[in-house]
Formats: sequence, C-alpha cells, structure tokens
Amino acid sequence: MKILAIDVGTGTQDIMIYDSKKELENSIKLVLPSPHLFISQQIKETENDLYFNGEIMGGGKIKNSLLEHMNKGYTVVMEEIPAKTIRDKISQVEALGIEIADENKIYKDFSKITLRDINITKLAEFLLGYDLEFDFDEIAIAVQDHGYNENMGDRDFRFEKIRQKLKEPIKPEEFSFKGNVPDYYTRMKAVERTLEKEGINKKPLLMDTKFASIAGMCYDDESLKLNSFVAIDIGNGHTTAASIEDGKIQAIFEHHTSSLTPESLELYIKRLADGVITNKEVFEDHGHGAHVLNPISKIEKVIVSGPKRELIEKTNLDWHHASPGGDVMMTGTVGLIKTFEVLNE
Repeated sequence: MKILAIDVGTGTQDIMIYDSKKELENSIKLVLPSPHLFISQQIKETENDLYFNGEIMGGGKIKNSLLEHMNKGYTVVMEEIPAKTIRDKISQVEALGIEIADENKIYKDFSKITLRDINITKLAEFLLGYDLEFDFDEIAIAVQDHGYNENMGDRDFRFEKIRQKLKEPIKPEEFSFKGNVPDYYTRMKAVERTLEKEGINKKPLLMDTKFASIAGMCYDDESLKLNSFVAIDIGNGHTTAASIEDGKIQAIFEHHTSSLTPESLELYIKRLADGVITNKEVFEDHGHGAHVLNPISKIEKVIVSGPKRELIEKTNLDWHHASPGGDVMMTGTVGLIKTFEVLNE
C-alpha cells in the first residue's frame, strides 16, 4: 500500500510517500516552505490590486502581508470562504479594510491568488519532473485546526474538544478523522473540499499537526523502548506535550512557545507527569490549557520534536530528539502513516 502523507506546519510542509513494500527510510521525502510563506511572497511581489479565491488555509504571515499591501494603496478583495483564513468572523475581516467579493461585480483588472493548504497537482508536476512515480492508495494530511465556535474563544474551544475526546486514556492515533470531520474544524473541512476539487476521490485521513507529531514520536526507536514518557512538540507557535503510559495519552497541555522559558517548561512537564497540572494555571499564563486523567508512573525520558526543540536542552530533564524513520523532519508524516496503519489493523 502507498500512502501520501503531508504535514502542513508553520515553517515547512513535510511530505512523505510511503510504500509498505519498502523500508520507511526509503520513502520519498520532501521538505518545502509552508504554503502561507509562498502566498505571502506572492503578495509582496505583486504591484496591483488583489483578488483572492479558494479555501480557508493556515493564515501565518498572510494577514500582515495584506495589511502592508493595502498600506501601499492597493485594494484587496476576498471571496467569503478564503476570507476566513484571516478571521472566522467576516465583520472582523472587513474591519481590516479587506473587501468581500460581490458576485455581481467583475474584478478583471485584479491579480488573482488562490488560497489552499494543499496543492496535489503542483506536487505531482514536481515529482513527475524528476521521473518519479506519483501514485498512492491513501492520503493523510495534518493541519493545525483550533476549531471555531462563534460563542467561544479559540483557546477555550480547542481544549473543550480535547477534553471531550480524552474522556479516558486513548492512543494518539485516535485523534484523527476519516470521512467524519466535524464542521467546526473549518480548516480540515477546507482540505477535504480542496482534494475534491482536484479530483481526488479518496477520503483523506485528517489530523491536527500536534497530535500527528505526538503519534510520530511514539514510533521513534527510543520511544519504542519506553512505557512511561512525555512526548512534546515545541513548534514555532505552539508547544504541546502529552504524558504517555501503556501507549495511551494520560494528560496533555498546550502553550505558546514564545511564552515558555526552560524553567517554566521543565515545571510544566513535571506537573504534567505528576497529574497535577491544571487548565487554569496554563490558561492564565496565556497558554491554551491542560487536561489530566492520570499521573504516569515516572518520566523515563522526554521525547521531543519541533523546530524550537532546542529549548528542552536548557532544562535538567532527560531528553531525546525524536527521529522516527531516521529523520527529525518527518515526525508528523510518520505519525500520519502509523495512524492509518493502526486504524486499519
């Protein structure tokens, strides 16, 4: 079986084409700039009014690039769905000076840019240009999706859904969807629509990037020797840690990486393992939150991934940089592939 796995992060999009007939290490792998970086560059290089169509995607630097573009005197028009890349509430998008497209108007003199997290056609053209085969039986994609509820803030809503899912210890792989993505996960739903528009008739396996990374870390050679450990993804924007025992998540916390120091990170990890960390303490420290079911017996090791993972080196914890399949950049994609295999056992 061949699986196309794509992990869309803030800095990079990591891609692996896995063939179950070959060793994982012999998979085709690509590390490319994250789509929002490419879009932001397009905006900066365009000296014209802009019109955006497409889908909801990870916003990243796009909003700031649009504000800079409008400050130059240019007009920015967005169709309603891609406008939600900037803010879920359209009124907040308009408040920035962005116009929402009028279907009765023709914007023929505008430069057009399509928003989307995934571009399978472009990926296929790239690989075929190197005489590489591009065929797959299944597709698995990870994007970070806080979920949206108009009556609740992003941080609150994200952890409400995590608590609902984590009512009892479960494997990280169970934080995934295949054909059953709830409507409130607007970015994942956008990925589904994008694939349909590209003629992909396979239901994708979808997952939040953080849980894909946690799943991948559990398949690192070092992790496979352990029973009780903490897996932590220290990303450019967010840091997510899960305490693991018997292969299942026992507790989790998520914070903003920029708000963490080596000292506070070490304290949070220890309190997570002891099962005493609280949602209140993390939230009031401007993090996302925490949810605890059980303490773990001990921290045999801290397994760490993510572009800011060097932060762990300044702590007194016993740590190991995850490299499942021998590659630190493929933690999320390995998590996606292993999730698919576990769910199909």
